[in-house]
Amino acid sequence: MAGNLVTDSMKPFAARYGGHQFGHWAGQLGDGRAISLGELKATNDSTWEIQLKGAGPTPYSRRADGRAVLRSSLREFLCSEAMYYLGVPTTRALSLVGTGDTVVRDMFYNGNPQDEPGAVVARVAPTFIRFGNFQMMAVAGEMDNLRALADYVIQHFYPELGAPSPEVYMRWFEEVCRRTAVMIAHWMSVGFVHGVMNTDNMSILGLTIDYGPYGWLEPYDLDWTPNTTDFSSRRYAFGQQPQVALWNLYQLARAIVPLVKEPEALRESLDQYTKTLAETRHAMMMRKLGLRTQASDDQALIEALLEALAESQVDMTIFFRRLSQAAPALISSPENQDALFQELLQAASYGTSPEGEQLLTQWLQRYTDRLRQEPADPASIRESMLSANPKYVLRNYLAQQAIEAAETGDLSVLNRLMEVLKTPFAEQPEHDELAAKRPDWARTKAGCATLSCSS
Repeated sequence: MAGNLVTDSMKPFAARYGGHQFGHWAGQLGDGRAISLGELKATNDSTWEIQLKGAGPTPYSRRADGRAVLRSSLREFLCSEAMYYLGVPTTRALSLVGTGDTVVRDMFYNGNPQDEPGAVVARVAPTFIRFGNFQMMAVAGEMDNLRALADYVIQHFYPELGAPSPEVYMRWFEEVCRRTAVMIAHWMSVGFVHGVMNTDNMSILGLTIDYGPYGWLEPYDLDWTPNTTDFSSRRYAFGQQPQVALWNLYQLARAIVPLVKEPEALRESLDQYTKTLAETRHAMMMRKLGLRTQASDDQALIEALLEALAESQVDMTIFFRRLSQAAPALISSPENQDALFQELLQAASYGTSPEGEQLLTQWLQRYTDRLRQEPADPASIRESMLSANPKYVLRNYLAQQAIEAAETGDLSVLNRLMEVLKTPFAEQPEHDELAAKRPDWARTKAGCATLSCSS
């Protein structure tokens, strides 16, 4: 798992792909610091590709060393597992190994290279094929390879669609659009910001892939990105992710045009992405709010909440968790609702303006009226909401604390955090401090508030 041994049963390879990076075609890229050891079959007959990240140079490393530092490896290890236990479609992490070597990195590309401890993370997925694999073959004019890759993906990962054909290629692209929409809806539901949604970082299976400069919303801010490389354009900010995913799917559609009879029909699949995203986000938000029945103004209620959250700068995770806990009292104790509102806002606020507080208070009154229309008993509403609104997410400052401890050889912080994140919806009162608001010291600290593509 550290890349020091190749057995007879391993079939190592690095993949070639291209990609649009920050909206611009970057040409050939490829697995510069990732190498797959091959595939293994699990006990349930599913197949898993095992890939090492940071084990050394590959044919696509260009002038780089193919290595990875502990901080980025630990972040990928933690986050892929945290996302899995939240129910988000994702690649997984198998192991994290310290190499004992040092790796030179300039974290913010500002002329300050540092020696950092090296590490290798082993990650697994059914496949790591991405949009950029198809783009590269299309740009290179390799039509036979393009078709062979599409056929391989369909036969191994979309067999329910049938044998590859022009019609099946269309259905396959529609399913890729649908899966991508579901993934993005999950991201938006839990406040995850990928940070670098280039087309080479988009999985053909609709899985979250390549955990680099990601972050988790603390104050709810549609314009927030953790990636310093993205500060000028905010292309990959939280609120932009749905539109960027659609743009990336459009680039994939352009790449597979040679495989289909009616290229214009691919637009219908892009429309399916938009429809699936809207429906999935609505269903997830209804569940987060404990609303099981349907009312004509529910979508307007949800949109008003998102506007109020953006204006009030409250912590997204804490707000929804506290709302879940307060739901029974909001239903059964109208006389106490103003006090409950203030308690909730105080627990989740990072310093709300009077205007933001008023907007959110007005929404809470509107929501309480709607909640009281639900036929379910208050206790079951609360339990349903708690199962949809996590108490624990991988806040950046928590990951940074685990990194700093691991760099000194102390893995206790990492191990504790990993265990807590395996049951993010459980109360776990002995770990309450891991569910706290971001502390003031973390607001501007590197690794907590800002990261780079090298992070």
